[in-house]
Amino acid sequence: MTTLAPSGSSGGPGAPGAAGDRTRAIRLRPRSVAAIVIVSLAGVVAFGWPLLVDPGTAFAHSTDAPLVFSLLMPLLLAVVMAEVSEGGLDVKAIAMLGVLSAVGAALRPLGAGTAGLETVFFLLVLGGRVFGAGFGFVLGATTLFASALITGGVGPWLPFQMLGAAWVGLGGGLLPQVRGRAEIVLLAAYGAVSGLLYGLALNLMFWPFAAGLDTELSFVAGAPVLENLHRFGIFSLATSLGWDLGRALTNVVLISLTGGVVLRTLRRAARKAAFEAPVEFSEAQRPAG
Repeated sequence: MTTLAPSGSSGGPGAPGAAGDRTRAIRLRPRSVAAIVIVSLAGVVAFGWPLLVDPGTAFAHSTDAPLVFSLLMPLLLAVVMAEVSEGGLDVKAIAMLGVLSAVGAALRPLGAGTAGLETVFFLLVLGGRVFGAGFGFVLGATTLFASALITGGVGPWLPFQMLGAAWVGLGGGLLPQVRGRAEIVLLAAYGAVSGLLYGLALNLMFWPFAAGLDTELSFVAGAPVLENLHRFGIFSLATSLGWDLGRALTNVVLISLTGGVVLRTLRRAARKAAFEAPVEFSEAQRPAG
């Protein structure tokens, strides 16, 4: 009598997820990549519409645009999630995604709202680094969604936060491969830059509502792009630079202090899960009795 047993390695130096190797817990097909590109382009428009639209259009003269985009972004993110999951979101990837999303959601309240400290983004960077760009994108979105449910932070700003965090995780998975201390330096630098850019993107989302009318900080509907860009720069420097620097510094400190340990732990989990190991079946003879 014969039985079918899975064969293949789930560990070892050459196994997927070994230190320095790029693991893809979520395999991105061409359609999944296209969906991420399309939703990212839509996100650029959603964040930057005050600077991108033609001043002569009716759209430029309305501050309803962020509200419209806040309704469209969840639908676009849902399409991306559906495409990504169809491309290869297996039980092991779902389990890892659930664990890291829960950890991130629990970490976020520890720092959010205190001098710009954000204790969740370093985990998105490291998770994307170890498990790949597709995993990082989904992790960013699900972590911010879960944390919003915990903290009561659900509102029209949430889809923008989810997409911004998804970009942070995606970028972590696209960084070039380096080894040793250079990897920590690279990730810390990326954490600083992504923390600043995340803050600028979220500023664009609420800027038209935040500064009132007829001030040097205000968004002027229909004004030339350079004028609004100048106003936005002054607004960001005056209102949020300290918070954005706090987020960037938090990322640098947490990645520098914990990056080595967290990377080793996540890579060990990746080796055991063997996300990329092909499942093969071979005949196993039952011992003679």
